[in-house]
Amino acid sequence: MIYSKLAKLFFGVIFVLEISMARADLVGHGGMIRDIDLSSDGSQVLTASFDYSAILWDFVKQKKIGDLEGHLGPVTSVSFVSNNRALTTSDDKSAILWDLRTQSPVFHLLGHTNKVMSAAISISRNSVVTGGWDSKVLSWDLSTGILLNKIELKTPVNSIVFLGNSEKIAIGGHNSSIYIFNYVSGKFFGKLVGHEMAITDLSASKDGKRLLSSSIDGSVKLWDVLSFSQLKQFDGHDKQVFSIEFVAGDKTAISSGWGGMVIHWDLKSGRPIKKIFAHKSIAWAVTASSDGRFIVSASSDETARIWHLESGDHINVNIKKNNEPKPWLQSNHPGAVLFKKCASCHAVKATFIQRSGPHIENIFGRKVGSVVDYKYSKALKRSNFIWDNNSLFELFNQGPDKFIPGTKMPIQRINSPEKLRELVSYLKELTSKKM
Repeated sequence: MIYSKLAKLFFGVIFVLEISMARADLVGHGGMIRDIDLSSDGSQVLTASFDYSAILWDFVKQKKIGDLEGHLGPVTSVSFVSNNRALTTSDDKSAILWDLRTQSPVFHLLGHTNKVMSAAISISRNSVVTGGWDSKVLSWDLSTGILLNKIELKTPVNSIVFLGNSEKIAIGGHNSSIYIFNYVSGKFFGKLVGHEMAITDLSASKDGKRLLSSSIDGSVKLWDVLSFSQLKQFDGHDKQVFSIEFVAGDKTAISSGWGGMVIHWDLKSGRPIKKIFAHKSIAWAVTASSDGRFIVSASSDETARIWHLESGDHINVNIKKNNEPKPWLQSNHPGAVLFKKCASCHAVKATFIQRSGPHIENIFGRKVGSVVDYKYSKALKRSNFIWDNNSLFELFNQGPDKFIPGTKMPIQRINSPEKLRELVSYLKELTSKKM
């Protein structure tokens, strides 16, 4: 999800408002956010910024875990290698492998002679390829940091992606072409030609047979990599598109670009499923959770925001301070401590400031999906049960994604049956009180 700095030459604002925007979620950078990634288990987010740093975030709590500070220039890309390791690239001509548990570098990858704009991690997690404005693609051993191979092009590189579980990579350059190489042998297979301006981002289907590309020319294209042919062109962004990604199942895709708009595409019909006006300024990057329920957008407004893709709702647990009663902070009930997480998303009373989730007033005995005026996901609307001790227990025992597949409630599980029973007990006590 790397943008091209050629975009700095363009100015203008697009105001296409289809989904109302709420207050920012992930706030902490001191410069535009240029790239973003989600961990495979959906628990963490990484953001890369012009402020020379990357930040590791807790997805559910939407709070900073730590800063990755080690680059001497703007950070251009972030990639999870595993839940405990990540890779960043920078204008400082380097890439860094990080230990996320300590937020410290494992080693630096030094070999480029100009800005490193993109990195791609192999499916095996053993190798990484980096591409930069020195027109080089370098392959590295992720266990040792040793340089394995070098591919030289005649154009600066903006984006790289592995084609499935193979040795083939796709490389997007300034000259509007996409090159297909074997990263181990350096063998060149051919190129995809069709864009009119620089490639900004690439995304490959899981089987490696199809490729999505975005460009400064304002279009998104879908390619058949085996036949080197264009399958479709998607036109919906009025200006530059900076990020593109297949969504779980590879039947849909998301893109982001100038004007802060994110578009969810149906790849079969070529039509937009939904448009989300995610930011007031450029949305440099967008990425989806592995189950396709959530997306995270990143912008030059220095924020990242979490969205439920199906509904387009902004999932924001951070709200302004208020003077509403918070009895769980003084309660001695053992379940009160766990309720602190619930309080981030759910108001206790219907008359209180409403948050990203529905209020929990009279929840025991209430039919699922029945709070008036709350925008439920289709999964909740289709459900037909009553909230009680058992259903609330199973919600957190199985996890929302398993108990109600398709819900926009982030994945949260409580592995201890005893603590879970304590939480349900406190919920009953809290919602029966007058405040």
